[in-house]
Amino acid sequence: MALWRAYQRALAAHPWKVQVLTAGSLMGLGDIISQQLVERRGLQEHQTGRTLTMVSMGCGFVGPVVGGWYRVLDRLIPGTTKVDALKKMLLDQGAFAPCFLGCFLPLVGVLNGMPAQDNWAKLKRDYPDALITNYYLWPAVQLANFYLVPLHYRYDRSLPHP
Repeated sequence: MALWRAYQRALAAHPWKVQVLTAGSLMGLGDIISQQLVERRGLQEHQTGRTLTMVSMGCGFVGPVVGGWYRVLDRLIPGTTKVDALKKMLLDQGAFAPCFLGCFLPLVGVLNGMPAQDNWAKLKRDYPDALITNYYLWPAVQLANFYLVPLHYRYDRSLPHP
């Protein structure tokens, strides 16, 4: 509980920084889990560069972009009812998710040093499956997020709305 209280204090004092660092940390942790539990690479075969790429993506792209999107979304649909959460989820998954994924995938390729032509081919090949896979999980997660998670954990309300 002390760690949670420290997180809440830091979030209150420096919301944008903490949210960006949280996004980077969660993406790094997700990559570690993927490499160790899903891919079963073991510590000797762990690709540290890949994990650092994901941390960088979280801090430099995912955290700021998603935080900004949540501000826009809350301005477009300001309520907190179940219907408001459903509207937010539908807009999030119908408009934002396809665009976000279309930026995220090639950015990972760029950070991994992939040549532009290969990156474009990979995007064309992987995007449809990635978007479909997104729809298996994220609508339910976002519905819960928009209905259950207090606003200040989703983004920094002290920043001006776009």
